Amino acid sequence: MDIGAFLITFREAFEAAIIVAIIVAYLRRTGRANQVKDVWTGVLLSVGLSALLGIGILKFYGGLEEKELFEGAASYIAVIVLTTMIYWMATKGRNIKAEIESRVSTSIAPLALIGFTFVVVFREGLETVLFLTPFMTQNLTGTLMGLIAGLSGAVVLAYLIYGVGMWIDLRRFFYYSSILLVFVAAGLAGYGTHELIEWAGEEGYSLGMLANTAYSLGIPKESIWHSDGAVGSVLAVLFGYSVSMEWGRVLIQFGYLILALHLVLRVYGREPSPSSRKKAANVA
Repeated sequence: MDIGAFLITFREAFEAAIIVAIIVAYLRRTGRANQVKDVWTGVLLSVGLSALLGIGILKFYGGLEEKELFEGAASYIAVIVLTTMIYWMATKGRNIKAEIESRVSTSIAPLALIGFTFVVVFREGLETVLFLTPFMTQNLTGTLMGLIAGLSGAVVLAYLIYGVGMWIDLRRFFYYSSILLVFVAAGLAGYGTHELIEWAGEEGYSLGMLANTAYSLGIPKESIWHSDGAVGSVLAVLFGYSVSMEWGRVLIQFGYLILALHLVLRVYGREPSPSSRKKAANVA
């Protein structure tokens, strides 16, 4: 199972499950329980279209000759969208419940509710497909296993929260998962850079020092610590680990990691922690 695919799918599916749970809870609370079926219609349509999109991307990839260029571009796109999602959740996610309920209150007609549910859930599905594309090109079976495990875990957690009433600090959950995803995104940025460097070399383009090897650990491919080994492959997905890197990859991967971590820590640091708020309330 691909750990990176699991983390990304779990995070995206959990967000989608939270949105659906908020919509369903609001409909039941406001006497519109008969429209819950419209919500599930929108969910099924969005999941179906997301699956078709993923299949289409895989078929397109299979017919390509310049796979390095596609993998590099797909990795960069995934990093951009992933970064945008992390930042949006950090800055806007705290008001997600009020925003969704406000939109649902005006979506009275069945088609309007189906359309709204479809759009908000498909956004998560589209992001998931974009994120998983680089993983699918490397390890399709492992990615699919991570996808299934991530979906299952997200649905179970969402049910425990909204169905059983289990308490969880969502703000803290998204904070720590965002930090972990920053490392995953940095690894994707590094992998995409590596693929583009290889493509440029095959096409005869000279990148100078950027294509030169920055370091090599000298670990043999049969070792578990190699990037393709049992342990190394997990570290590669989670933290962008590699037994060797070009200077271009070092600059992009670690440059992104430093900037993105600073951004996440700064944005989440603007709000006082739950314990700080509690102390302030007691003092008041």
